[in-house]
Amino acid sequence: MALFFFFFLHVFFTILNSCNAKTPPKFPAILIFGDSTVDTGNNNFILTPFRADHFPYGQEFPGHVPSGRFSDGKLVPDFLASELGIKESVVPPFLDPNLSGDELRTGVSFASAGSGLDDLTSVIAGVIPMSRQIEYFKIYVKKLEEMVGKGEAKKILNGALVIICSGTNDFGFSFYDIPTRRFEFNISGYQDFLQNRLQNFVKELYDFGCRKIVIAGLPPVGCLPIQMTIHFGDPIHGTCLEDQNSDSQSYNQKLKKLLPHIQESLLGSTIVYADIYENVIDMINRPQKYGFVETKRGCCGTGLVETGPLCNLITPTCANPSQYLPDLDPRSSVVTIVRDLHSNLYLKGIQKENERKEKKMLKSSSYNCINEPWTNSDCVSMAQCYLPLQGLSHRRIKN
Repeated sequence: MALFFFFFLHVFFTILNSCNAKTPPKFPAILIFGDSTVDTGNNNFILTPFRADHFPYGQEFPGHVPSGRFSDGKLVPDFLASELGIKESVVPPFLDPNLSGDELRTGVSFASAGSGLDDLTSVIAGVIPMSRQIEYFKIYVKKLEEMVGKGEAKKILNGALVIICSGTNDFGFSFYDIPTRRFEFNISGYQDFLQNRLQNFVKELYDFGCRKIVIAGLPPVGCLPIQMTIHFGDPIHGTCLEDQNSDSQSYNQKLKKLLPHIQESLLGSTIVYADIYENVIDMINRPQKYGFVETKRGCCGTGLVETGPLCNLITPTCANPSQYLPDLDPRSSVVTIVRDLHSNLYLKGIQKENERKEKKMLKSSSYNCINEPWTNSDCVSMAQCYLPLQGLSHRRIKN
């Protein structure tokens, strides 16, 4: 549903540029929860029509095989894990029965295409709800403890980068298109319902040791091809659904206000909001600026509704996926764009906290460099730096 999640790459560039480092800080593991934008293949192992384990998916994936990712190649978790030095290859799905010990130790994806924060959404799609994803995570923790010991498992979980991307399918499946929840909630009430479930989800992750969590906001839901198709019939000559986009924006505003309160209530946590709405809507409104030729259709079939089983071997695909914004391939041109757009950004809230730490540090007359694995020569030569997601400051070395 929401292949726009590639904007999560700005998390990496924010970490990197906050220290002007040539190499990123080290996270011991990456843990992923959410929907199709971050499902690296879990739906391959359940009975659901929402699968991507067939061609034309995976044509640019290593080995040119469909891996279960709703993409022509890798997904954002794969890029992040590689860029951050967590994985040499890709992030495996937790349900893969052939997971190695090293793959478990460095993290997995629990995400399921078609899922949402609302369990009803997953019932409609026949996929793994977020409530079940957290249960799989608990099984993962037990396996990790058995493999490396409780003490080491705690260190891994404390330092792991956790990514959550969920909510888009809830509005599409359970509120707009199959309006089951509209009998119970108005839009504001449903937003609050979802964010209450998200808050409980984060609290459970925290209770099991997770401390560094990134949560994505919604994309412009009203610009998704399937939404425009259902409501307009001819999205190619139509416009985005402004009421649904307005709902996405108000949801995101609520989320941005909520996350600092959650962080404050969970001692030692760092919870970051990832804004994907503004840049995506700019790409949709000004495609030529970014080298796109199509922003209202996908690359498979008509580009209006084809995904999962509807995108298959007999479905024609476009010649150049990189020119399509909602395409099968969140790579190359988009990655370059994200690198340019976010090269100097700091995540709101985290920047303010680190500025406070920096001022406190500079008042001290005694400096010694902390010998941590993410310390590097660039930080030392700068005299000091701060790493937002690590939540730590490096003290200056006296020359």
